Amino acid sequence: MLVINDVISKDTGISLKITGNVVSMLKEGSIIPFISRYRKDVTDNLDEVGVKLISDKLEYYTELEERKVTILATIEEAGKLTPELKEKIENTVSKTELEDLYLPYKPKRRTRATIAREAGLEPLANIIYAQETLSGTKDDYASQYLSEEKGLTDIDKVLSGAADIIAEWISENAEIRENIRSDIRDNGFICSRVITGRKEEKSKFEMYYEFKEKISTIPSHRILAMRRGENEKMLIISVETEDTKIINSIEAAIVKNEKNIFLEDLKNAISDGYKRLLRPSLETELRLELKEKADAEAIKVFAENIRNLLLSSPLGNKQILAIDPGIRTGCKTVILSETGDFIYDTVLYTRNENETKNAMENVLKIIDKYGISYIAIGNGTGSKEIKGLIDKSLKEKNIDTVFTILVNESGASIYSASEIAREEFPNLDLTLRGAISIGRRLQDPLSESVKIEPKSIGVGQYQHDVDQKLLSKELDHIVSSCVNFVGVDINISGFSLLQYVSGITKKVAKNIVEYRAKNGKFSNRKELLNVSGLGNKTFEQCAGFLRIRNSTNPLDNSAVHPEHYPIVEQIAAKLNVDIKNLLNNEPLLKSVKIDDFISEKAGIHTIKDIIDELKKPGRDPRTTFQNPNFRDDINSIKDLQAGMILEGVVTNLTRFGAFIDIGVHQDGLLHVSEISNKFIADLNQVLKVGQHLKVEVKSIDADRNRITLSTKFNNTQIPAAANKSSARISDETNQRDKRKSNERLFKDNGNPFAKLLRN
Repeated sequence: MLVINDVISKDTGISLKITGNVVSMLKEGSIIPFISRYRKDVTDNLDEVGVKLISDKLEYYTELEERKVTILATIEEAGKLTPELKEKIENTVSKTELEDLYLPYKPKRRTRATIAREAGLEPLANIIYAQETLSGTKDDYASQYLSEEKGLTDIDKVLSGAADIIAEWISENAEIRENIRSDIRDNGFICSRVITGRKEEKSKFEMYYEFKEKISTIPSHRILAMRRGENEKMLIISVETEDTKIINSIEAAIVKNEKNIFLEDLKNAISDGYKRLLRPSLETELRLELKEKADAEAIKVFAENIRNLLLSSPLGNKQILAIDPGIRTGCKTVILSETGDFIYDTVLYTRNENETKNAMENVLKIIDKYGISYIAIGNGTGSKEIKGLIDKSLKEKNIDTVFTILVNESGASIYSASEIAREEFPNLDLTLRGAISIGRRLQDPLSESVKIEPKSIGVGQYQHDVDQKLLSKELDHIVSSCVNFVGVDINISGFSLLQYVSGITKKVAKNIVEYRAKNGKFSNRKELLNVSGLGNKTFEQCAGFLRIRNSTNPLDNSAVHPEHYPIVEQIAAKLNVDIKNLLNNEPLLKSVKIDDFISEKAGIHTIKDIIDELKKPGRDPRTTFQNPNFRDDINSIKDLQAGMILEGVVTNLTRFGAFIDIGVHQDGLLHVSEISNKFIADLNQVLKVGQHLKVEVKSIDADRNRITLSTKFNNTQIPAAANKSSARISDETNQRDKRKSNERLFKDNGNPFAKLLRN
């Protein structure tokens, strides 16, 4: 059998030593984020991508070895396992090759070859296949197998039955299968045509009505589009091959004696074996292979989009007025505290002039009463209208300290009807839960988005068409990666977020929440060991990713792992300060000599990470919040004109381009060819979901709701947007807002302590 570590090292290009260390930790139950973050010394600073690659390879080869055991046992039980076959099976590193080797011995349904064998024609098939120079005629040999009882009433039936056996041998020959498979991969075409009678129909699949592209070059999104067309009964997909060339290549490999009296029968068997058995089998296999590759590519794109969405800039702990727009049923409006707790709700109606006036007066009262500086508005139908009304009201009152922010509401309705939402807000209406989700997404996109099934967020490409098991597995990894990258406050986070922390299972996450509810907030990380089901191994995996504010140990609110606390104590002692004075003290920390603290338990990478974390303990690694600066005078696709330069936000990335929200309820397409004059191999290298950029409107097709955008313009004068929202809400701006909010909140109103509170 294989030495798995050797094979993984060869596949990945990662040294055998590092591969072995990672494999050992994975087998011991260590989680990918933990290995990449806290075991850098034994992985030589291998990043999470590298650790996951080893993990995926380990899973593949473990499954391969398990399959080998089953196959070897099955063939041996049938009495057909030879030393040569056993060696081939044990040494293969490919699941496809393994199944090819097993194919001749695999139990199968009754075939034409099976019937021929039952009729006793295998000896004749052996004679034909051996191609020896024989005396006499074909009839002399074939006539020996004539039998009324077996249905072999003439020579043609005898030869046909023998040919069926040979055809099956050829179709199950592992070497032939791999050669033909490679030929079709390199030279074959994937084709589609419209179903008869539907050619005149207009559909999104029109480009595939008569389509052909090489299998070796076709991109994933076209494969998935064609398959969707096939599933919707619009297209028929097929594989086009050079059959004559392939049959000739099989003949060249099989035919050894041109003077063989059975030469014509052998060639007919070869042709039949290819056309009837081998070609359909490989076509099905290659179509599945294309689907798997397309799935993997689409999932990769989707996962990257989800990562960028989950790591979107958080507004932070700000009190929020959140609105889920509705025209007929009204705008569901809620107030959320700095930590996302539900405070108050109302409904704003704007169906006529009088209702609109009352609604805006109500908004201003709410802003004043609760000291609101940020209004989150779901970006669905009516969002631009309600935003415009509120912005106008604020302008009329000369209020420039309140920001209205459009928030992506994809999946909010799914959350509102979910079990998590029912547990959080059992007494609230679905629509109010949706508004709460919109507001919380602004405060912290990660904490709120993990409550929704990732594929429901709408940043993927054909995410409902791909392998759902593979998709879920990859998305779980991405969510876990993001959660552990940011860190989790254990005293305010719910089950939905905690379950993604390294080492924490769903059951343990629920136990943490129950423990907190019963015993109050955690006072330090060590207290985690009191949680049912959270033992030493789980503590090792999760502790560094959990944050505890105001802990009895200041390091508990940092990414320093508890196992490394003694190192921090040594650093503090060396510098003659206590740990509290060490935190955030960058000048002092710069004086630390790393070599003084390197030991068998902590190498250079660990010490560097510790010092970097001490400089800014508990820092949120996400970028500063940026508010989309959409034009207030452009509300629908009808307001657009070619040549306009607008600000947009990337909502979705595909391999062929990016979709951009420009504030008109219909995303525009920024095709990869319109991004730059230079070739772009990977769109993720230049754009990210959530990124802000200036775009030019190239064309508008209002009838088909299509907007084409470009970033290749040379304009230097960008028209100013009509609204006054800040493009970037910096820390300095936040401080200003806080002061002004406090001034409103603590205005006299008969309060004798108002002046003191303001100061």
